[in-house]
Amino acid sequence: MNVVGEDLESLGYEFLAVNSKIGKNPQFVATKSGKLIFVVVKAIKYPENPVLYDEKLLLKISNHGQKFKAKTFYAGVGLANSIDYQLPVDSDENYVMNYTGLIEIK
Repeated sequence: MNVVGEDLESLGYEFLAVNSKIGKNPQFVATKSGKLIFVVVKAIKYPENPVLYDEKLLLKISNHGQKFKAKTFYAGVGLANSIDYQLPVDSDENYVMNYTGLIEIK
């Protein structure tokens, strides 16, 4: 979530709510120039593709966001062990991250 939060800040968004509880969506509710956004963040372990998302879940959140005139975005963050992608990711070891930015859900 940190990398996505830093990305949102660099884009000029202000946070209205941040939810780091597992299974709770969206993780970020933010605003910029009076426009509201919902951002769903998912950490994805290699070899899964972090750009692919659960369409049913994101459509549900997007429909909810429309009630508030909010746009909904998905932010997939791919993670892999930096020594060997086949090894599990451990927070005590180096890892690589694949984050390509926000994907708007329409």
